Amino acid sequence: MRSPDVLITAASRRVPLVAAFRRAIAGAGGRVIVTDINPLSPAVYAADRAYRVPIAADPGYAGEILAISLAERVHLVVPTIDDELPILAAAAPTFARYGIVVAVSPVETTLTCNDKFETCRVLRAAGVEAAESFLAPALPPAPPFPLFVKPRYGRGGVGAYPIRNERELAFFLEYVADPVVQPYLDGPEFTLDVMCDRAGHPVSIVPRERVVIRSGVMDRGRTVNDPRMFDLAAACAGALRFFGPINIQCRMVHGRPVVFEINPRFSGGIPLTIAAGADFPRLLLDISSGRPVASAIGRFSAGLWMTSYESGVFLDDADVRLERLRQPAAREVA
Repeated sequence: MRSPDVLITAASRRVPLVAAFRRAIAGAGGRVIVTDINPLSPAVYAADRAYRVPIAADPGYAGEILAISLAERVHLVVPTIDDELPILAAAAPTFARYGIVVAVSPVETTLTCNDKFETCRVLRAAGVEAAESFLAPALPPAPPFPLFVKPRYGRGGVGAYPIRNERELAFFLEYVADPVVQPYLDGPEFTLDVMCDRAGHPVSIVPRERVVIRSGVMDRGRTVNDPRMFDLAAACAGALRFFGPINIQCRMVHGRPVVFEINPRFSGGIPLTIAAGADFPRLLLDISSGRPVASAIGRFSAGLWMTSYESGVFLDDADVRLERLRQPAAREVA
């Protein structure tokens, strides 16, 4: 039987996620392998093995990931960045022919979620509470302020700006590439970490209040047990087909949570969810192995805080390395 080896792609700074998977498979003798483009990425040194790969936009990217997975007898591939999600979703059937599960939602879902305008349009059409969104040409005259402008395609809160008046609106519509305009949602911000089974049903939902955010990632926050957010996550899973980990970004506005973004991957704040008792890596391993997984919605420690800090990996020059796959050219992915 194949050991439960896991490949985490674009591992970068995701040391806690690598550590969580290592804990989840330790008893079964599995390994965690990572890929990255930079030999100084700290997760490279937290894994059992690491490989250098091209950027996700490279035509050979999916083939390289498949070749590494085959060489290392990987059971589960865990993508972590938005750019690679549609690519690996399209390649997932090829991986499956070799018995490899890619923890990624369907292509259509990944493309929708990478498009912030389309995400809210699809959700609203399905009756889900989501931010009203406009592209610049369709923006109504004299829109009520404050507003929010952000890139239609982007991540980490880069290029997102609150807008207070017509002058700022005119400037940022020119300044931001492919801008999306939304009402400014003034209320506490939350991430809903969700794990979905193969049928797209949520088996675990953990809402987290993002109290302090730095570079788009929660720096300080706490878990909350709120049925309104469980209902919202279930509604999102009814509107879009998901598989594996997703995170839903929302704000509480007048007593109701309103979605403004969905990322069908692990969130940056997932260590808090895991520490609260919702072991998403173990759940994902069970789901990918075909083991029955009972619903664990609401089963976590509410009121658990996380306050993050920087740490480092210290290396001599001789330690700085990242392997290339030592075999013939990567296999083509149909």
